[in-house]
Amino acid sequence: MSSSTPDNPLLQIEGLPRFDAIRSEHVEPAVRTLLARLKEDLAALERDVQPTWEETVGRVSTMTEPLGLAWGAVNHLMSVLNSSALRQAHAAVEGDVVEAMMAIGQSVPLYRAYKALRDGPACQGLDGAQRRILEAAIRDMELSGVGLTGEARERFQALERELAELSTRFTNNVLDATKAWSMTLTRPEEVEGLPPSALAAAAQAAKAVSAEGAPEPTAERGPWRITLEAPSYVPFLEHSKRSELRERLYRAFVTRASEGEADNGPLIERILGLRAEKAKLLGHGSFAEVSLAAKMAPDVPAVEKLLGELREVARPRARDEHRELTDYARKKTGTASLELALWDVPFWAERMREERYAYTDEELRPYFALPRVLEGLFDTAQRLFGIRVRPADGEAPVWDRDVRFFRVADESGQDIAAFYLDPFSRPATKRGGAWMNSALDRKRLPDGKLRLPVAYLVCNATPPVGNRPALLTFREVETLFHEFGHGLQHMLTRVDYPEAAGINNVEWDAVELPSQFMENWCFHEGTLAGLARHWETGETLPKRLQDRLREGRNYRAASMTLRQVYFATVDLDLHHRYRPGEGAGAGEGVLAVQKRVATENTVLPPLPEDRFLNSFSHIFAGGYAAGYYSYKWAEVLSADAFSAFEEAGLDAPDAVARTGRRFRDTVLALGGSRHPLEVFSAFRGREPSTQPLLKQTGLLETQELETVAPMA
Repeated sequence: MSSSTPDNPLLQIEGLPRFDAIRSEHVEPAVRTLLARLKEDLAALERDVQPTWEETVGRVSTMTEPLGLAWGAVNHLMSVLNSSALRQAHAAVEGDVVEAMMAIGQSVPLYRAYKALRDGPACQGLDGAQRRILEAAIRDMELSGVGLTGEARERFQALERELAELSTRFTNNVLDATKAWSMTLTRPEEVEGLPPSALAAAAQAAKAVSAEGAPEPTAERGPWRITLEAPSYVPFLEHSKRSELRERLYRAFVTRASEGEADNGPLIERILGLRAEKAKLLGHGSFAEVSLAAKMAPDVPAVEKLLGELREVARPRARDEHRELTDYARKKTGTASLELALWDVPFWAERMREERYAYTDEELRPYFALPRVLEGLFDTAQRLFGIRVRPADGEAPVWDRDVRFFRVADESGQDIAAFYLDPFSRPATKRGGAWMNSALDRKRLPDGKLRLPVAYLVCNATPPVGNRPALLTFREVETLFHEFGHGLQHMLTRVDYPEAAGINNVEWDAVELPSQFMENWCFHEGTLAGLARHWETGETLPKRLQDRLREGRNYRAASMTLRQVYFATVDLDLHHRYRPGEGAGAGEGVLAVQKRVATENTVLPPLPEDRFLNSFSHIFAGGYAAGYYSYKWAEVLSADAFSAFEEAGLDAPDAVARTGRRFRDTVLALGGSRHPLEVFSAFRGREPSTQPLLKQTGLLETQELETVAPMA
């Protein structure tokens, strides 16, 4: 297809992406057309850029948006509808896209204009959001190497191009390795202990790859196919009575992307080396310092202080939890010398939880049919924030038949946003995990009209089996609430500049605040009663089960906290202290770091062959490099924010509504227009404290900590 034809759907600059029309062959011609335009526009800007808002931020926004929209749609499809043809098309232009954006980031005339605007009299006419955007633009250009010249600049550009390529390869390798492994079981004794939903899903997975003419797999007869996708992997580890099969699955999971063409080990060493070199070129001592330059945490010691406090509280309790679990397993098996292996812990933890709290995940699942859960979620959003969500299926092209489209209206009925929901796991074409991303940012257009924000909400929940609706686990319900929280911040923003609308320009270690905040409502009695109804009878989840669910919220909370601290610590260590290339071979130095960090941050050490870092996409292919601590940092904020609702009275509708509107008017509305500490203080009336988080997770009684505000 000619690059100049208007029929190329990626050249569309208005409206929603045409996912029904976009094909891999559209990618390269469209992107090259847009790159050529951008190059011309940048050259024109650099010839006559003036230090005004319209000539700097406004002009850059206008000239980069067409490429941003097209490239955003392509990257979205890489995550949800991956194929070899799309990968090839993406790889053909990825480096050129990186170079084009780098050319803007390193434009000296533009940088000088930004600084002249900031330091000149025209800055007085800018509002607070504009000034913050301007400061961020200057900072980002400095972190993009605008001050570099000659060979240093050329080297920096080469680093950025290679890092982008390695990130994509890392993601593809994880997807390929996850997709390539499966375990097909044919005898009933091999699936003993698996609940009916897991058996049905495993049979359905087997059906998808069964040979033509072969007997159709069934939940009762099998065969059953177990994969490394979470909806398959997690239930098997938690319920299978066959320890040797759990071991086989666990070892496969922690060694993903560690051999053959999909081996990410050499990529990790290379990524870390390039990031360290990038930091040095920018005059920083480590990549962690580069990362924190644009985050809420002031420096590495501040992050280490928070992680240290959490470790000090969680580790002794996590050891107690493990001893308790071991004693339980010994009692149940009659084996006094039993020592739990890593693949035994999920199984026995689930048995002890079921016994202690008198419910099973399988018992809960029929009460969490996706359609009803969505109703309850949307009712909660209306109660808290005064918004209404309505189905709008068919009003926007989608990339899979299970994807849905919704519109969001305010109290007056006026549409203010929209979102796609892609709820189910698709191992062959969709990466794992869950995320929110922007399809369109809110923006005030030149004619005065408002472009409404549109979000992608993507999960990997258990798909429907047979004629039943999708019946979710409670954890999948929490994940849905979590991603919707991200979506709320994107959709309820009132900032008209896309550079600071929604989550844009929000420091990365504060961006999890709304998402983690929304998870709290899954445990609220009124909310739970509204969303948990039996899919066949309509019966509300019995109060006995609701109470047990809440009682079990902090089950093994110390172990879960320590796990997050472990991940965050190894991430920070690799990006702050580790010197790439010191190991005897590719990846060996990295493994030594992991092993050392594990000694202080785990109860059971990882297996010698553990390669979890090889699939740690958050830090090697996502936005969390030297930033995985952000989950715990933001959890402090989210727990403290929810405590405002507790203080107001969770069962006082008017008080909850008032507090919810205040949360909407600050945390959700202000986006990146103000510093997160200011935004939080505007909502809470004070700076944040770690106390609510320690109380919420049941860890406060272990050791009293003074009230601190680690974000100050």
